[in-house]
Amino acid sequence: MSTPQAAFAVFLMALVTYIPRALPVAVFRKEITSKYIKSFLYYVPFAVLASLTFPDVFYSTGDIMTAVAGTVVALLLAYCNQSLVIVAAGAIITVFVTGFLF
Repeated sequence: MSTPQAAFAVFLMALVTYIPRALPVAVFRKEITSKYIKSFLYYVPFAVLASLTFPDVFYSTGDIMTAVAGTVVALLLAYCNQSLVIVAAGAIITVFVTGFLF
């Protein structure tokens, strides 16, 4: 890749990165009062994080059965309002134990 092509690529990457950050500031100058938009914007980071990490959960252990067992235990513990340490420890122990069974 030549220097002008590399410079153009860097410029395009900077532009693509800058637009999503600058556009909301330019469009929404006033405070957002809609409950729907506020709740949507509140949950977007959680949804994006879940959609990026959840598929990798099933490939993390090398065996789909242990991954499913660990995920089910983690979801049940989280649903029961356990702390993050308890949820993580429960999932790890479940994967470890089911690794011997399957």
